[in-house]
Order: sequence, then C-alpha cells, then structure tokens
Amino acid sequence: MATRSGRILVVDDDHGVLTAAKLLLKRHFAVVQTESDPTRIEALLALGFDVVLLDMNFALGANTGAEGFEWLKRILSIDPAIVVILMTAYGDVDTAVKAIKSGATDFVLKPWQNEKLIATVTAALRLHESRAEVEALRQRNRELGTGRSSDRIIGESAAMARVHALVRRAAPTDANVLILGEAGTGKELIARAVHEQSARAREVFLSVDLGAVSEHLFESELFGHKRGAFTDARDDRAGRFQAASGGTLFLDEIGNLPLHLQGKLLRVLEERAVTPLGVDHAVPVDVRLIAATNMPLRQMCRRGEFREDLLYRINTVEIQLPPLRERTEDIPALVEHFIDVYARKYNLARKQVTPGALKRLEAHAWPGNVRELRHAVERALIMSERPVLDAHDFFPTDGATGPTQDLDLDDLKLEAVEHHVIRKVLAKHAGNVSRAARELGITRASLYRRMEKYGL
Repeated sequence: MATRSGRILVVDDDHGVLTAAKLLLKRHFAVVQTESDPTRIEALLALGFDVVLLDMNFALGANTGAEGFEWLKRILSIDPAIVVILMTAYGDVDTAVKAIKSGATDFVLKPWQNEKLIATVTAALRLHESRAEVEALRQRNRELGTGRSSDRIIGESAAMARVHALVRRAAPTDANVLILGEAGTGKELIARAVHEQSARAREVFLSVDLGAVSEHLFESELFGHKRGAFTDARDDRAGRFQAASGGTLFLDEIGNLPLHLQGKLLRVLEERAVTPLGVDHAVPVDVRLIAATNMPLRQMCRRGEFREDLLYRINTVEIQLPPLRERTEDIPALVEHFIDVYARKYNLARKQVTPGALKRLEAHAWPGNVRELRHAVERALIMSERPVLDAHDFFPTDGATGPTQDLDLDDLKLEAVEHHVIRKVLAKHAGNVSRAARELGITRASLYRRMEKYGL
C-alpha cells in the first residue's frame, strides 16, 4: 500500500462539517486537522500544512462570504505557497469566479460529494507539490548562479563581440528574444546568459525542446492538464508556462513546431495566460520568452510553414550566432577552456596543444560547431598518453584529408563510413540537423544520438 501524504487543515464553524471532513479525508491523507475558530489559523499554519479547506462564513447568519475572502487574503500573506480551497453553502458562479481571482485554487459547495471532495483535495495537494518543485528549481538556479566554469561564453572575436553587446542590451528589458544559429553554436548558453543578466535572474530558467515534444502532448506539456482530461491524465499537472512563471521559458527548436500548434502558442503569448486541458478558465502566467532555432524562419514564413505573426511576436530582439568556422580566432581560447573543464572532470593532467594542432583545428570546417570541438577536445584529452596534444589526437582517422573529402570506403569499417557520411551531410547543410536528418532518412533524435556518439 502506498504511503499516504499531505497535511490538510479544515476550518469551519460547523462541528458536524468538521467531523464529516475528518472521517472522509483521514483515509486518504497523512494528516487531517480541524479547527472551528478562524482566529487560530495563523498559529496553526506554523505547523506546516499543504492544503487548507476554508469556510467562507463564520458569523451567525452570515452568507456573503466576506469573512472567507478576508481569511483567504491573510492565509496567503502568511504562506503564499499554500493551496486554499473555499467552502460555502451559498455559492454561485460569481462567487466562484471571485474566489479564483482572489487566490483560491478551487471552490467546493456544501454538502459535498465525497468522491469529488477527495479528487479536489488530491489535485490541490499535487499543485502544492508542483509549486515546491518549482521553488526547489529556482533555488538550484540561484545556487548555480552565473559562474559555472563549463558553461561560460568563450570568445572575443568581432562576431562574438556583437553577440555579447546584444545580450547586454536585451537582457534587462524583459523583451522576447529569438536566437538563431546552426546546431552546436550554443543557443541555450546565450539564452541562459540573457536570463542571468535580467531582473528575473533569481527565478527559474526552464528549457523545453519543442523538437522532442510529440504533437498530441504539446498542449499538456506546455499548458498543463487536469486529471481525467485525456486517457493518461491520472493527475493534475502544471505545464511549462506555469512552472516557469516569474522566470524565463526557453523554447528551443521552435522552427520544428507544427503549423497548427503555432496558433495556440501565439494566443498564449498574446493573452499571457494558459488554459490547461480539462479546465474551463485561463490561468495567468508571467514569463520572459526566449526562443531558438537553426531553421530559416523567414523562408518558412514565405512558404507558409511558419506563422508570420508568431515570428513578429517572438523576435522583439534577434540574436544571430556565428558558426565556429566564421570565428576561428576563438578556437585557441575554446580549446584551452575545454581542456581545463575535462582535466578537472576526469582528474587528468592538463596538456598543452601544439601550434600545428591549433592550425589544423582552425582549418577544420566544424559542421557540429562548438559542440563538435568540445567533444574533440574531451576525446583527445582522455585518449592521448603524451603531455602534448597534436593534430593526430584530434583527428585520429584523418591523414591530411578534410572533413568533406571523399574516402576510399573499401578501407573503412561500417562505423567509420557512418561517421564520415554524417559529417559530410551536416557540412552540406551548414549544421542544420533537421535538413541533414531528412537527407539521411532518419529522425532528428536518431541523428542527435549519432552526433553525440561521434562527437559532432
């Protein structure tokens, strides 16, 4: 039998209601405490409850609900993370709407249906747990701060200087940002830099890979759902927009979002509210949106594959990341940085790089961009037994050949052929993973796995 969880406080001046609630709820939740005197609420909250069931009328003959709204306000001022459900025998639609707008999570009419009350309190408990998870994520973001040595933006070339300038100007404004660039250029790293230099830096940064979200789960993943909204919806779930509220939401691979789902995203961005599946009212959200893609959105707009109005909405500020082949002067600094990172990670001696190796690295096309370079340095540092790294350590199967030169396939193993073909197709499409995957006849996820395998 699963361990029961949840600490529930029930506040009502009717002792019969308190007895009935306790008998029902104690079979489903770890702690159920009842109280008839609302003036003891403040002292009781210090004990740490997850959910409060609160009556709206306490004075004899009262039926306006004013007392309930006042106590609701005081409870939330004491513990903003607690979940409150209002109860009354005098409910109507206007009262329910006012309750939700005032901060209550739900509204229960007395006498209640037992199954419905249990479901309502269970959903409220799940919401409390979700809020706790988000707060823990915010705390981890605060602890990580901006100083993670492995994730610093490296590069002082003219191309990167323009990127740094755009980040500095955009970050404090709270404007939506669109980051464009080939696969492996560091789009998420730039998104995090924008977040960390913004007024939301102490709040959560949440990343969503839209290319990995299936179409039938899109709304649930981003906007959330209520229990029973669809076949597998066994519990209430807050979507990514709600989870990131107050902070920054990073939508990666936005160019892969199907056309019929783009309108739903646009509506949320315009209204700044989401409607979870199975819920009949909108939930306000406050997020700073950063989107990224390696796909040509303007060409896609002309072909009718991407909504022009959505493009206008997401690219208030546009940051174009240069591919590594256009900022080769940054390669020595990147190599030194990755050597430091992986020497510490694997407890290895730090190694020098020969001038010839650096020259060869600068001449390479790097279809996988900084990501490919990073894996090349990691592999070289692990595999080399000498105190210095030369070109052979970075390109073990490469004589004097370039990445796109034809090879004698009779002399290669199947794995080497696959490696060569993937590099060649990626170079052909300038690192565009979606186009390369289509030409290779595999899914983007399969191509990403192979790129990871070969360090591309």
